[in-house]
Amino acid sequence: MNDEIKVQAVDSTDKAKLVVSILLLLGGIAAFYWFSDQPIWQRWLAVVAGVVLAAVIVATSQYGRDLRQFVLDARIELRKIVWPTRRETGMTTLVVFVFVFVSGVFFYLVDLALAWATRHLTGQGG
Repeated sequence: MNDEIKVQAVDSTDKAKLVVSILLLLGGIAAFYWFSDQPIWQRWLAVVAGVVLAAVIVATSQYGRDLRQFVLDARIELRKIVWPTRRETGMTTLVVFVFVFVSGVFFYLVDLALAWATRHLTGQGG
């Protein structure tokens, strides 16, 4: 468990790439509304082009490399998970249902007792 957290400084070119990609994304969305007289497929093509270009630019920045490394690390950790068997899942589900039923009955009886006590204490009971 000697995992060290590596903090890498982000230089100004990566920040510029991020700003440019955000502008491309917003430009694609703005083009969808700006060219409202064009066919819908051309308007959607502008949106898709903005998203794709923004994704390509972000992927070449430090942010994109960090995201790619995070996804790879997450996949490695996902392979380490030991999933429960079908029988274990069924037994856990049964325990949950039984507990919910028992607590439902318990709270129903408590509610009846409190309602009875309230009626008798306030003199509204028959």
